[in-house]
Amino acid sequence: MAARLGDIVARLGGELHGDADLLVEQVAPLDSAGPAHISFLSNPKYRSVLASSGAGVVIVPPADGENLARTHIRVRNPYLYFARVAQLLNPDLRPAAGIDPAASVHPGARVDASAHVAAGAVVGEGADIGANVLIGAGCVVGEGVRVGAGTRLHPRVVVYAHCVIGERCILHSGAVIGADGFGFAREADGSWVKIPQIGRVLIGNDVEIGANTTVDRGALEDTVIGDGVKLDNLIQIAHNVRIGDHTAMAACSGVAGSTTIGKRCMIGGSANIMGHIDIVDDVVVSAVSFATKSIPEKGVYTGSVPSMEHKEWTRNYSRLRHLDSMADRIKALEQQLATLQGNKED
Repeated sequence: MAARLGDIVARLGGELHGDADLLVEQVAPLDSAGPAHISFLSNPKYRSVLASSGAGVVIVPPADGENLARTHIRVRNPYLYFARVAQLLNPDLRPAAGIDPAASVHPGARVDASAHVAAGAVVGEGADIGANVLIGAGCVVGEGVRVGAGTRLHPRVVVYAHCVIGERCILHSGAVIGADGFGFAREADGSWVKIPQIGRVLIGNDVEIGANTTVDRGALEDTVIGDGVKLDNLIQIAHNVRIGDHTAMAACSGVAGSTTIGKRCMIGGSANIMGHIDIVDDVVVSAVSFATKSIPEKGVYTGSVPSMEHKEWTRNYSRLRHLDSMADRIKALEQQLATLQGNKED
């Protein structure tokens, strides 16, 4: 969807320097952009690429716009502006409203006339599908589920019974919302007795959930995902977890049961959050880190064993096994040293 540069700036703001009549066809990175592309500079290490870029227009911070002869837009946050331009040039294509004949919608479900239900989708009894909702092919929306206006379920999303999804959410293929949490009690003989998971999953507005991510229903109370939360692909959210508004989690991270994560937190890829802990607002947990206890103050937290060459790891682990005996030997040496120093003073 091409747009006149002057119209883009009129809609999104920014300080335009150059040809307002330039027709922008698409976004592109600096090193591969052409005359009809718009790109951005937000990292100073790419300034050298800017000089040779073929982009028709570049989004830059005000300082980098000084003495820049080419067409550009000056804004305080080029990456954020670039994201908005990308949305403008790549609008979401929506299928026509209606229920495909190959879909299965229970007579007791309510589907807004503006919603789209694709072939192979199943909508259960008592489900409430809001305005402009898109239910992709092969989705299963369980009994009593509520899906808010403007939400999109990509193909093969499964939402278990009585869960609630807010407005303008995006759930990618393979996401499973409301499966049973991992709740079992152990018998004396070592066997397990399943604990019925009777809570729900409550998802706020403007939430995005990546492909093959799972959010378990609560055991007794609800699992809650706040407004604006962004979950990447392949994430596990266990039962009774609460995630605060606008927190973002990268791929392959996981949160164990009954943990509360605050607002605006950032959880790196493959990070693990232990159960029954509390993390306050504005915390960053670095990639491949382990949060094993509550985090009471905002900041950046990192904790893991870095990978190393196998022989070095084997050697270090061998030493690790002997830490107790080494500590005893050091203590004995310290005592001998203290005795020698005492004799010398005498």
